[in-house]
Amino acid sequence: MNSVKNKTNAYTPTECKKFILPVRDVIELIGGKWKLPIIITLSFKIHRFKELERQIEGITPRMLSKELKDLEINGLVNRDVFNTMPVTVQYSLTDYGKSLDKVIETMRDWGLTHRNKIMNE
Repeated sequence: MNSVKNKTNAYTPTECKKFILPVRDVIELIGGKWKLPIIITLSFKIHRFKELERQIEGITPRMLSKELKDLEINGLVNRDVFNTMPVTVQYSLTDYGKSLDKVIETMRDWGLTHRNKIMNE
């Protein structure tokens, strides 16, 4: 992909939309307050619902359930139900969900740089 840096006049509005639409799709998919924390938590290990709830400070059970369902519908999270007494449910990232690792790492690195820049000004 070509960099858009210093080439703002070189692109037509149609070409510009080709850059914007995929980024908007990503923001729609992982945006919001809770989806990235869920994805990041699951990137370390498989969790049961209560474990996720404890790991992600401030999330309500209702919101966690809603966000997990949305992430599952979009193919980022697996929900595995085991026939035990009581029933055991575990959540993990799919391979597709794991493909976000580099994106999240880049966001983290940029966030650290930005935080240092703002704090040191």
